[in-house]
Amino acid sequence: MAVNLLDFDLEGLTAFCDSLGEKRFRAVQLFRWIHQKGEADFERMSDLARALRGKLAGQAVVQGLPVLSEQASADGTVKWLFDVGAGNAVETVFIPEDDRGTLCVSSQAGCAVGCRFCSTGHQGFSRNLTTGEILAQLWHAEHQLRRRLGTTERVVSNVVMMGMGEPLQNYAALVPALRVMLDDHGYGLSRRRVTVSTSGVVPMIDRLRDDCPVALAVSLHAPTDALRDDLVPLNRKYPIAELLAACQRYLDAAPRDFVTFEYCMLDDVNDGDAEARELLRLVGDHGPVGRVPCKFNLIPFNPFPASGLTRSPAARVQAFAAVLSDGGVVTTVRKTRGDDIDAACGQLAGEVQDRTSARERLQRPVIPVRAAAHEHLPARAGTTERTR
Repeated sequence: MAVNLLDFDLEGLTAFCDSLGEKRFRAVQLFRWIHQKGEADFERMSDLARALRGKLAGQAVVQGLPVLSEQASADGTVKWLFDVGAGNAVETVFIPEDDRGTLCVSSQAGCAVGCRFCSTGHQGFSRNLTTGEILAQLWHAEHQLRRRLGTTERVVSNVVMMGMGEPLQNYAALVPALRVMLDDHGYGLSRRRVTVSTSGVVPMIDRLRDDCPVALAVSLHAPTDALRDDLVPLNRKYPIAELLAACQRYLDAAPRDFVTFEYCMLDDVNDGDAEARELLRLVGDHGPVGRVPCKFNLIPFNPFPASGLTRSPAARVQAFAAVLSDGGVVTTVRKTRGDDIDAACGQLAGEVQDRTSARERLQRPVIPVRAAAHEHLPARAGTTERTR
């Protein structure tokens, strides 16, 4: 069976080329053709030796994911639905800005974390994506957008691992994908511009710090263990104090000097001034682990029937943000994009096999735990944004 070269970081591709009797510089050439130029046809890789092209044709492929649909929003947002087999699909969203282009990438088909406000968790977990399936989302988006715009310049400047799934529960596939994104022979992205968002898998936060530190976002959503236990069941295994301690440790190696805490605003659940003040205490000098350098990203909730939850009114969100900002914490309110194609925060739709019942699989709205594809979008009026 042919090997998909999208599954390899540069070291993996070097080892594969070595098995073919080829030297490292050939792997670098091949890596550049695949990721920098988006080429899948070995015969078009003109500076590869003809003998190597022949070996590759018999043993390898560069295989992207089948595209089930593509939608473009009036605001320039683009959403792709990719087929990952067995009736499962994942979505990827590109959000253009004047000074950046952000791609929201999925890491799993479904999610096993089961957060109360997350439709993905209600649908159940199907499987982890492979490294190649994670990278195929970037590979397709980057090179299709280049062709569409008629440019050879990089279009995707930021990647956020914030689509379907918990990235740190697919660690073995995630890290090689991150290394390709960061590699100067690959996509050459800055560590500051690649963000992994997690619901709080503490041991893997520590591993990511050691193996491949990129920007970190944490889906917090509550200021107390009692409330977070209800909203984010993973908290029962890794409570808030342990999570904050892991965030402090992560900052020792992180490319940014702060952690982003994502906070989904739920009416009469977690959106009161008392909760905002408790958040300030939690991350301040008198919190359980001392001060945690951070910013808060407040996310308007997109309701779905099974959640039993509703969105906080806009005035309540602004009041909550004001308490945090007045307390000296950088706070933004998520501005959604791509609403007309259901690509705004919490509107990603992915078809996964429902593991919780015998119902036929459905395509339903997905409210990802860390539905934070828009972390880098402008803040709304009344909030502040750290200058980058």
